[in-house]
Amino acid sequence: MGLIVALILVALGLVFVFSAIKIVPQGREFTVERFGRYTRTLKPGITILTPFLESVGRRVNMMEQVLEVPQQEVITKDNVSVKVDAIVFIQVMDAAAAAYRVDNLMYAITQLAQTNLRTVVGSLELDEVLSQRDQINTRLLSTIDHATGPWGVKVARIEIKDLSPPSDITNAMARQMKAERERRAVITEAEGEKQAQIARAEGQKQSAILQAEGRREAAFRDAEAREREAEAEAKATAFVSEAISKGDVNAINYFVAQKYVEAFAELAKSPQQKTVIVPADFAGLTGTVAGVAQLVKTLGGDDGPSRPAVPPTPKRGG
Repeated sequence: MGLIVALILVALGLVFVFSAIKIVPQGREFTVERFGRYTRTLKPGITILTPFLESVGRRVNMMEQVLEVPQQEVITKDNVSVKVDAIVFIQVMDAAAAAYRVDNLMYAITQLAQTNLRTVVGSLELDEVLSQRDQINTRLLSTIDHATGPWGVKVARIEIKDLSPPSDITNAMARQMKAERERRAVITEAEGEKQAQIARAEGQKQSAILQAEGRREAAFRDAEAREREAEAEAKATAFVSEAISKGDVNAINYFVAQKYVEAFAELAKSPQQKTVIVPADFAGLTGTVAGVAQLVKTLGGDDGPSRPAVPPTPKRGG
């Protein structure tokens, strides 16, 4: 009999110990209820409760959690039906509020995200929905975080997971994108051709300018050469005229010999002339040239006395 009583007392002691001592793991918080009424929240660690009077009410996960928002069809502002889903990152900040202010916290947040997702997407046109995901996420985050504040929940972020327009809209968008790319390609090609034509025109312009400058320089040099030749001819004429005025016949011989040689040179250079006939008095040209040399020496003002001119070689009989 005593053994049975001892076993009963041991069992009651074990029940007392297990009901009084509670260990809360990291990342969790427990609510404590006294006769069904919330009294306090247990933090991670070991805690002793009042046996038979206090008990653990709710075990709340305090870590950040990922909540999936199911896919749903939403009609945009321009009457296009799109399928959209999202994911929500939440974290419980107040265990008591999350446990006692809303029933089924996860379901409530899911429904709240779905309704606000329909509202935000439905207020935009399809192009805006596809191009403004960041703005949509920001609006959803602000709205849902404000609504879940009284529940002791902090919404860290919300992201649109997928947007699926109808197949006909997708095909139309693909054709539009292809046409836009082709248009850009044509514009780019035309712009390149324009730049090439400008470059060619600029090159031709520079070439024409350089050619004109070359012709101007050549004309200037030709004019300068003619001017110097004229000056030389004028000086030679002056010298010869001075010699003639002094009675020197060599000056006359100079002009005659010059014209004689020029005429004979033109006769020899003629492309139609195949045979050159040397005049019978060609040998007399030697005497003329000697006279020209004497004239040059005389006009040059040599230091020694002037030598008599060499008489022209007499013309031989034929």
